[in-house]
Amino acid sequence: MKALVDLFSTDYGLMSVAVIAFVIGMAVYFVRLFTRKIEESARDAGRP
Repeated sequence: MKALVDLFSTDYGLMSVAVIAFVIGMAVYFVRLFTRKIEESARDAGRP
């Protein structure tokens, strides 16, 4: 319980939450980007 209190009430805890959220957001963005590019590449590969 003390860890959660420290996580959301201290400056280093809040910065950790911000970094974790940023990294998760980047992961979602890159997965969507790569998936879209792979689909475009597969669609274009079928064209003569």
